[in-house]
Amino acid sequence: MIRRVLAAGAGLAALLAGCAPAPDAAPGLDVGADVVSPVRVDEGARALLPPDVRASGVLRFGSSAGTPPSAFYLPDNRTVVGQDIDVSEAVARVLGVRVQRSEAAFDAILPALDSGKYQVGTGNFGVTEQRRRTVDFVTYVDDGQGFAVRQDSDLKPVTDVTQLCGRTIGTGAGTTFEATLNAQRHRCAEVGRPPYQVLVFAESSAQFSALQQGKVDALMSTSNGLRYAVSQQPNLRFLNEFRHLEVGFALRKGSPLAPALQAAVNRLIADGSYARILHKWGTDNSAIPRSRITPPEIR
Repeated sequence: MIRRVLAAGAGLAALLAGCAPAPDAAPGLDVGADVVSPVRVDEGARALLPPDVRASGVLRFGSSAGTPPSAFYLPDNRTVVGQDIDVSEAVARVLGVRVQRSEAAFDAILPALDSGKYQVGTGNFGVTEQRRRTVDFVTYVDDGQGFAVRQDSDLKPVTDVTQLCGRTIGTGAGTTFEATLNAQRHRCAEVGRPPYQVLVFAESSAQFSALQQGKVDALMSTSNGLRYAVSQQPNLRFLNEFRHLEVGFALRKGSPLAPALQAAVNRLIADGSYARILHKWGTDNSAIPRSRITPPEIR
């Protein structure tokens, strides 16, 4: 169970309950399917754990519960489910430990790793060169940056940020999407066009409300998250994927946990558990062939 640090799940639960069918009504998805309990301990992977973690039997996770299908609350606002939850629980089973999970704001997790508050962070963290300087990653999925718009939008698939000039784009606080948009906004002036505006939101529900109400022209977020959201909400459509990013467990730089987590993910890939988890959440196309430790950013 996630210990509540912030009430971010409340807004999302309201979104799911009020603006769309409940998540378990999504076509082809069964959020109650048990794909984790059959996973068994792998002694080789477990032997890679630091002795203190093996002795305690616990891994402390800081997790952001924000956007389906990564990690989100069901309408009861108590039960958290999602791809990140299943993958992390399955990895813990391979390693013979349990997850002690605390909910935290997305942009608070990475700084808390260095302080030791959390040993592992999850929140659909994409591997970027900037993050690689201070954080290590153990990859477990390949997601991407994408755009969603209203059905009546005249915006064409975005292959270059200059197509956004003069528009208002919504995105999440502290994300790679915010960084990408802010880093390239100057390019509008270079092509003689007005800059796009970036509106940052702390909660997923607020982003989609802004899009529905016409306060933003498009949302930039995870491709998987946007595809899921538009399947649940009327009058929205997935525009296109902008770029790929590998996503991983976040660890403090030099963490001795990395080899064990990598071995656990690779074990799940080898025995088929990984494929079953991704299939449950409709993210089969995001599968990776093997886990890597802090790989270069995909360009």
